Amino acid sequence: MPSLAFDPKVFLTVAAEGGTVATYQARQIIFAQEDPADAVFYLMAGRVKRTVVSEEGKEAVVALLGPGELFGEGCLSGKTHRVSSAIAMEECTIARLEKSVLVSTLHEQVTFADMFIAYLLTRNQRIEADLVDQLFSSSEKRLARLLLNLAHLDEQKKSEAILPKISQETLAEMVGTTRSRISFFMNKFRRLGFIDYDGHLTVNRSLMNVVLHD
Repeated sequence: MPSLAFDPKVFLTVAAEGGTVATYQARQIIFAQEDPADAVFYLMAGRVKRTVVSEEGKEAVVALLGPGELFGEGCLSGKTHRVSSAIAMEECTIARLEKSVLVSTLHEQVTFADMFIAYLLTRNQRIEADLVDQLFSSSEKRLARLLLNLAHLDEQKKSEAILPKISQETLAEMVGTTRSRISFFMNKFRRLGFIDYDGHLTVNRSLMNVVLHD
């Protein structure tokens, strides 16, 4: 039985036939809230943040994405307009695949469809875990888990990973606490050797001790 692990080469092969690959600069908008939802995107390199603006005009960061992640797939569920914005945090290389091409490929290529569905199910499981984490874990554990997820250290064998510059305000929004608490925990993590920052934020695998500790 073929592996259902997401294979970017397969996706990019499909994208080459019915899509485009483009480079976005830092702070460049990939799509904006209320734009037509007509394509799915694959982040090849760089970092992207997803934001939502409420009717009262308040903006919140709802996701930070790294290389190897898909976004914009809400168009496949019948949504005609984007419910959030996607903005490059640094220079990004992104493949864009038209919804019509992706839908046709899902119908015609069983292996591709299985791979795509498996990817979405895995990500949904991660979102559910994030929700449980938000409901029951302390803000310190939520911050540690967020940093580990952004570094993808739970998926790789590396001992550390470097993240692009992320403001403490953004981390506070995503963790659901105050900036002062984020500053306190970041200083604590640094003192314990779990993270380091000298222009860039370095996350060490040892940060998992915070998540695993009861």
